[in-house]
Amino acid sequence: MKRPRVLIMHAPGTNRDREAALACELAGGDPEIVHINQLVAGEEAFAAYQMLVLPGGFSYGDDLGAGRLWANDLYHRFRDDLDAFVAAGKPVMGICNGFQALVKAGYLPGPGAPQRVTLTRNRSGHFECRWVRLRPVLGSHCLFTRDLEEDILCPVAHGEGRFAVAEEAMAHSLRDDGLIALNYVAPACTSQAAELSVDVSVCECAGYPHNPNGSVDDIAGICSRAGNVFGLMPHPEDHIFPEQHPRWARGERGGMGIHLFRNGVRAAALFGS
Repeated sequence: MKRPRVLIMHAPGTNRDREAALACELAGGDPEIVHINQLVAGEEAFAAYQMLVLPGGFSYGDDLGAGRLWANDLYHRFRDDLDAFVAAGKPVMGICNGFQALVKAGYLPGPGAPQRVTLTRNRSGHFECRWVRLRPVLGSHCLFTRDLEEDILCPVAHGEGRFAVAEEAMAHSLRDDGLIALNYVAPACTSQAAELSVDVSVCECAGYPHNPNGSVDDIAGICSRAGNVFGLMPHPEDHIFPEQHPRWARGERGGMGIHLFRNGVRAAALFGS
């Protein structure tokens, strides 16, 4: 079977394209970095691909807010094609700046405009760059986190990564509807939860710096109701080899982000190549 084609969208200022492409290739996909102008000119088309990744970086210099101008492209230039891509059930992944763009274009949590949640300035008031622990949420619709049982370890690098909602009811709705895909958790969360006999998927013991930006309910990533559109602030493409583990030299293993890409590529393969 041919590898599914993966569109890695490059906007001016994105800088994580090659890392995302390598992760997709290792996961079994056939990635291609496509500049946004190629899509505008009709040289490339969304319909020719089975998976879409919006990588991290600083699209358009993050003028008017992180991901805002890229979101305008998604909504005003590509809305019809992107709507069709999403409606078909093809997997879409937004990482960091790509997550911000999907949120501000209304594709997360979706199903479209108007924007319902946001990603804003870190509560610490400065850029955060550190490794974090992510826990897949039980009962989430997200196809990228499906059947993942272990935590994921990967770094964050952002100044506007705090997931925020206008009303507390929205956060409850996201969880009740299975739209929260990943939570930030502290390293000790697993052992503490075991001692207290509670469900680790709803263990609320992150806090700063484990929740690096102050996101409501420790939300690190969300998905659409159909589960095929997914976004997260951390960078799973930075932990796709065992030796990238921050404590690899001390013998620690596991928690690789490659599993998210494998699930995405596996779902993409259902749409042919």
